[in-house]
Amino acid sequence: MIRILIVDDHPLMREGMRALVSSYVDIEVAGEAADGEEARREVLRTAPDVVVMDLHMPGTNGVDATRAILAAAPQTRVLVLTMFEDDDSVFAAMRAGASGYLVKGAQQEEIILAVRSVAAGQAIFGPTVARRIITFFSGAPAARAEAPFPELTGREREVLDLIAAGRPNHGIARDLVISTKTVSNHISAIFAKLQVADRAEAIVRAREAGLGKGRQATAPA
Repeated sequence: MIRILIVDDHPLMREGMRALVSSYVDIEVAGEAADGEEARREVLRTAPDVVVMDLHMPGTNGVDATRAILAAAPQTRVLVLTMFEDDDSVFAAMRAGASGYLVKGAQQEEIILAVRSVAAGQAIFGPTVARRIITFFSGAPAARAEAPFPELTGREREVLDLIAAGRPNHGIARDLVISTKTVSNHISAIFAKLQVADRAEAIVRAREAGLGKGRQATAPA
């Protein structure tokens, strides 16, 4: 029996995954979580074989949660199931230790195969993600240059880019269509990862790395 933990901030996605698993006799749901920190606690409590992990969630994101889960329970496998298939998200998840990566909208059979494969210790990627990986490693060396601040997630890098461009928190929230609380959470994570004390120091680091140049600065309202 493969025991899974479903991690997604959308209740309908968790319900859908639970309903899908219920039709298979070799997989059962050990628990659910709505954010990364709750996922880490549930892994320690329920000891699942596979964590089916969304990436972009309020609070602790899926990349940081994957890293924390594998540090605390290295026998657990993480299968990313997310809407995002950009290079930043894919490679951030891989660096964190994810064993598989699927995009939401994958066929049910594909998801079940991925759960079984990851539980068996294999690495598995959806077709679009696999093509991105192949393109990345077959491209020219200049095209493979790592984005600045690889320790940040794709969304955190977007927030830092906007900070470097002079956007206030409410402007960043509007641009990225997220709440100001989520922006604040991202900024706290950025400061911790870059080991900077305040916004001014973060702006200096970001601009030195070339961020903020492609956007017109907006004065705070």
